[in-house]
Formats: sequence, structure tokens, C-alpha cells
Amino acid sequence: MKTLALIPAYNEETTIADVLTRVRSYVDGIIVVDDGSSDRTAEMARTQGAMVVSHVINRGLGAAIGTGFAVAQKLGADIVVTLDADGQHDPTEIKKFVEAIEQGADVVIGSRLLTGFVGMPIQRRVAQVVGNLVTFFLFGAWVTDSQSGFRAFTKYALSKIYIKTNRMEVSSELIAEAKRNKLVLVEVPIKAIYTDYSLSKGQSFFIGIKTLLKLVVRRFTQ
Repeated sequence: MKTLALIPAYNEETTIADVLTRVRSYVDGIIVVDDGSSDRTAEMARTQGAMVVSHVINRGLGAAIGTGFAVAQKLGADIVVTLDADGQHDPTEIKKFVEAIEQGADVVIGSRLLTGFVGMPIQRRVAQVVGNLVTFFLFGAWVTDSQSGFRAFTKYALSKIYIKTNRMEVSSELIAEAKRNKLVLVEVPIKAIYTDYSLSKGQSFFIGIKTLLKLVVRRFTQ
């Protein structure tokens, strides 16, 4: 099966080259969606051999994933694995996602809870629990790590998922879409890898509130 990595990136010139170098061995190709970066993210990704699709302005994580899904479908991907561009994910774990799909999953979520949140700062744990509860109460879908950026989707899943949101709320939306379309969703354990840099990229309290409000709107406009 043709497996492509999808990496949304916004001003990630300090990490993108290393991420792509480590991911390359585990997939058949890499799509980087440069989401309106003002630095050399796109240039460095191309240097590493990735297919780069650029947004003229910063549109947000949801828009970047939507763009990446469309490109992956055009390229005939059988499996699409999403990873963060800040080095937070271990590419050696991609094989867990592929194996889960080979065993019948349509959507696979990498869960840090299944490894006990080892290495995850307390504020991130709290945000994760809140995200899980919001996803459950709004969409009736329960997973242990709703905000994980490490995921995999089959070709069939991509044909069914419809992304309406543009920003961070897409993480919950993808799970809601899996439930709405009766896709087989499973979770696999992943490591929680944090650096000072990746921690600096987190959501603020106010962004979290905006995300919640957008999810409420998404829930009642399905």
C-alpha cells in the first residue's frame, strides 16, 4: 500500500529538515503543507525532497490538513499519516499505524494516554482531558487522546471525511467525522516527546475557548 506522510507546517524552519529526514524511511512520500509561513519552511522542505503545497496566508491547522488530504487523494495514497512539524512525534512508530490499518482500521489515533502520559507536562494533561470531554459531549465519540496530531487514515476514510473547520478544532472534528461515517477507529500507544520549542507552540487559554466555541458551532451545523 502507498503510504504518504502529511505534515502541516507554519514557521518551522528550525525543525522541518530533521523531521523530514527521520520520517522519510517509513513512508513512500511526504507532503508538507506550508501554511503561510514567513520563514524558510517551504524552501527547506523542498530541499529534503518533500512535495510542498503552500497557502498564501496562514489559514490554520484544519485548512492545512484539508489541503493535504486533497493532495494525497490525487496522488493515490492508500494510507495518509499526519505528524506535527515540531519533532513531537517519533516516526519509528508509523509502523504501528500501518499495522492497525492492515488489521481493519479506517482511522488510527496515536494516544499518549495509553503510555500513561509519560513525559507530558501537567498543563498539557489537563488540556487533553478537557479536549476528550468536549469531543465526547458534543459528538458522542470517546477517545483517550482527542488532540493528538499523530494519526492515520485510509483512502476510504479520506473519501468520507468532510472538514469544515480551519484551525485547532479540526482534531475533534476528525474524530466526529469518523463516528458520523461509522468508520472503524482505533488507538495505538505513542510516546509523548516534548522540547522547550514544541511546548512553546501550544494553545493559550483564549485560543482554547475560541476552539471550544467553534466546535459548538460545528456540532450544530452538521
